[in-house]
Amino acid sequence: MPRVAGQIDVAKTAAILSAAGAVFSERGLSAPIDAVARRAGVSKQTIYNRYRSKADLVRALVTQRVEEATAPLFEPGALEHPEATLTAYGRFILDGYASGKSISMLRVTIEAAKDLPDVARAVHEAGPQASRRALAGYLAAEHAAGRMCVEDPLRAASFFSGMLVTSRQIDGLLGVDTAMSPEDADDLAREVARRFIKAFAP
Repeated sequence: MPRVAGQIDVAKTAAILSAAGAVFSERGLSAPIDAVARRAGVSKQTIYNRYRSKADLVRALVTQRVEEATAPLFEPGALEHPEATLTAYGRFILDGYASGKSISMLRVTIEAAKDLPDVARAVHEAGPQASRRALAGYLAAEHAAGRMCVEDPLRAASFFSGMLVTSRQIDGLLGVDTAMSPEDADDLAREVARRFIKAFAP
């Protein structure tokens, strides 16, 4: 059965973002859009029809990853079960470091910051900033419900991220292997969630 136009459009967008992730990881954010188009099997104009600039393309790529990472914060029942929710959120973040995707994006962004500041800014705004804002919104709701005492949700979200990945970021940028077993990732995410909730207990 042939796909309708909407399905084709979604498939092309998915192919473009997948290709962009691969190309930018391999060649850095200075890689030409032509390379992304070739990898995706589309024309360069098709990409520009969807994204006005490379910064917009990078922003869409990072936004997609952040939406996947923050999905546990918006699941039904997430507010009633903060430990399970923060564990699931943390686990997804750790998976990004274990796979090398997060370190790769961080490394190419740092390399591009001087020559492509608009692209680097797009990564920061759509990535770390958006992720922290989503977590801060969740923590504000927990505070309002009386399950946690979080007077500054955005700062608390930064604390959570620091507990979870700061050392892994440094290790990864220095070329140290950040891989970990699923069991270790589960344990770390759960411990961070428990300690964080204890620190902000009402």
